[in-house]
Amino acid sequence: MHQTKFIEPAATLGARAAGGGLSTIPPALRIERRRFLVAAAIGAAGASSLVSGCASPISPSTIGRAPDSPASLGYRRAVAAHIYSRNSERIFKGVMPPNLYAIGVLQVDIGRRGQVARMHWLRAPSHAREVVAEIERIVRAAAPYPAPPRTVTYTDTWLWDKSGRFQLDTLTEGQL
Repeated sequence: MHQTKFIEPAATLGARAAGGGLSTIPPALRIERRRFLVAAAIGAAGASSLVSGCASPISPSTIGRAPDSPASLGYRRAVAAHIYSRNSERIFKGVMPPNLYAIGVLQVDIGRRGQVARMHWLRAPSHAREVVAEIERIVRAAAPYPAPPRTVTYTDTWLWDKSGRFQLDTLTEGQL
């Protein structure tokens, strides 16, 4: 029977010489012990950050109030509702079908007066260039938007049906 020789790091050799007893633990168990200790340290760090996140006090004045950030869900809903109001005949009514013609994710920088400062596609429907052009036209035509206190970036996912009607993910009625 062949026996594998385990080469110990210098720190371990010193501990064994000092009577630390590490040499009595088989190498495979030392590796498992090390993995356990690393996992325990990671778990402790995660639990610590979770608990420290709970340390911030909640004041009664913030309960039930929308966040002040214009990029919040409340502002996204306001912008999406504004786009819907300007394009009511183009909104897909009801639950979207399972196979959509195009899906795109567009970022729109909205200036302090509600004007479109910039548009940037995070995911453009490259197979449907006409949809990209139409969405950009819709966004420009819907300006001015609700005015934020500073320039903000509004990001939404456009769900486009083959009929030419759409929904925004922020206000979607779902998909089959």
